[in-house]
Amino acid sequence: MTLQTERWDVLIRGAKLFDGTGAPPVMHDVALADGRVVARGAQLDATKASEVVDAEGQWLMPGLLDVHTHLDLEVELAPGLPEVLRHGTTTVVMSNCSLGLAFGAQRRNGEDPIVDCFARVENVPKAVLSKVADAVDWNDSGSYLNHFDRLALGPNVVPLIPHSMLRAEVMGLQGSVSREPTSDELAQMEALVEKGMQEGYAGFSTDALPFHYLANDPNRRRKIPTQFGSFSELKRLTQVVRRYDRVWQATPPKDSRLGTLRNFLLSSGRLFGKPLKVTAVAALDVSSNKSILRMGLFLMRLINSRWLQGRFRLQALAAPFKVYADGMITPLAEEVPEMRELNEPDLEDREARMALLNDPAYRARFKRMWNHDKRGFSLARLKRRLNIMDDTLTRDLADMVMTERPVAAWKDQTLAQIYVRFMDWKRSGRAINQDEAQVFGRLAFTVEDDCDFLLALLQLFDTDLRWYVLAANADAAVYKRALTDPMSLPGFNDSGAHLTNMAFYDANLRGLQLIMTDGDAAVAEHVRRLTRDPAEFFGLDVGLVEVGCAADLVLLDPRALRAYDSERKTRLEYREEFGHKQMVNRSDGVVTAVWVAGQAAWQNGGFTPVVGKARLGQVLRAGQTNQAGSSSLPQAA
Repeated sequence: MTLQTERWDVLIRGAKLFDGTGAPPVMHDVALADGRVVARGAQLDATKASEVVDAEGQWLMPGLLDVHTHLDLEVELAPGLPEVLRHGTTTVVMSNCSLGLAFGAQRRNGEDPIVDCFARVENVPKAVLSKVADAVDWNDSGSYLNHFDRLALGPNVVPLIPHSMLRAEVMGLQGSVSREPTSDELAQMEALVEKGMQEGYAGFSTDALPFHYLANDPNRRRKIPTQFGSFSELKRLTQVVRRYDRVWQATPPKDSRLGTLRNFLLSSGRLFGKPLKVTAVAALDVSSNKSILRMGLFLMRLINSRWLQGRFRLQALAAPFKVYADGMITPLAEEVPEMRELNEPDLEDREARMALLNDPAYRARFKRMWNHDKRGFSLARLKRRLNIMDDTLTRDLADMVMTERPVAAWKDQTLAQIYVRFMDWKRSGRAINQDEAQVFGRLAFTVEDDCDFLLALLQLFDTDLRWYVLAANADAAVYKRALTDPMSLPGFNDSGAHLTNMAFYDANLRGLQLIMTDGDAAVAEHVRRLTRDPAEFFGLDVGLVEVGCAADLVLLDPRALRAYDSERKTRLEYREEFGHKQMVNRSDGVVTAVWVAGQAAWQNGGFTPVVGKARLGQVLRAGQTNQAGSSSLPQAA
């Protein structure tokens, strides 16, 4: 198992090799040269290598894939994508949920689609988005792919054709959210998707979650363009994707079970002549509605059955779905109209939020919303009692856990616990410390219930009131079953989005940690699901450690992985590239080395000097081969 080459750039010795095929691990050395794996086997000749890496006691595997990211923005500001590389990820799929940069800045007639579409959906500050849009120097999908050749990429990137931007490109942003497309415009959209597939885009992304809104006037109460696409439009565009055997990334219209079924039946080969590869968000065990995961897994089996012959895969997250909020700035609040009103102003517009919170009419609306299923007899209250609620945010102070802001002593306490103490303080004057007493003294004495208490805190602290909820995946045994389901796809990680709300850059490592207690065979299977499986699904020639393959590899320490505590290693950190804070993970010590195209990117506990300075990864096109040989991926029918 060698290629003819006189010298090797790197020899990795003594590791337990999980090669991405799912086969049991073997103790093999692996040699790299010219960006490829050129030899693997027992006790290879170290004298042929310029560098020898002692990997005894460690695991070697293909670089991991992150299949659901929104790194389209970050890659323009920090193309090395260090927060990706440090966790062993060497390939990322971008432009999910209908949002991306394939058609450039699209600034026409005063419209600013990148800012308008991304700001609230992905909770990215407008200043960061404007910085990206200002730097855009392309205006079509082919030029977008080509521009990556000029960037010092860290990992490989895989863009999709994004539906919201496609509609804005053809109809204008305002037209895309205010009217139906003409027949000529539909034909133009179809032609642009066809062009993208010919250029090698791995697929097409849409979004149907009903709480994704635009961020600029006059459209702050309008949803993003993809939400206005009819089923017939969706069917027509995905038919192009089907012909090229590419992937449709989708989210469901969650408030319509029939709409969800109708959309995802587009995967069926029985109904449409040829299966359509679909990857959808998400196999989550939602805390407020335990039926959602069961229904999702049933739907996946139904569509993939021999009767319907689909290729449908729900994305799974290998971690508790912990979502943070700054005041009421959180993606979960967008789901509830009264909370959404506090998300409509810009992040910096405290004055607008205070005007709402001081408005008696708004407070009355907020209180009706807060209590509507907690009193009396109603279908909504029955749903709450049965844990099949319509909304993800439970509106229960007992589920809202504080951080150290604004009172350090409140960290890890629920707002319900603090509220009980506040009511006791009103009666007795007792508080746990002086800081708490000062806060209690500044709250309105008109607080009579838990809703008043929350509103008073929002008035007092605005976005400095930082809390989180465990919105899904509270039970590791349950989400492990979803993660390991043979029809699911690990990787609902949302990397690069929601800068201050969540961080799952390390979720692939957390999945391996969850699986490793089941033994080497289970680890080998899960490595395949993190590498070769998604690579084949997206039509990418990565994900294996075999002679001739691209030398994208990760070396990790299983002892450090077993002891890793992601929750303790997640932090809010200022990033110079953004000029803003971002939630990040620190799995340092778990991943000991990362190579992209044979070049070391992470080693000895830090980044190598080439990261962000030289191009390591590349833009991957579906059907593209690495230097190993020809592709067998199907082309257009």
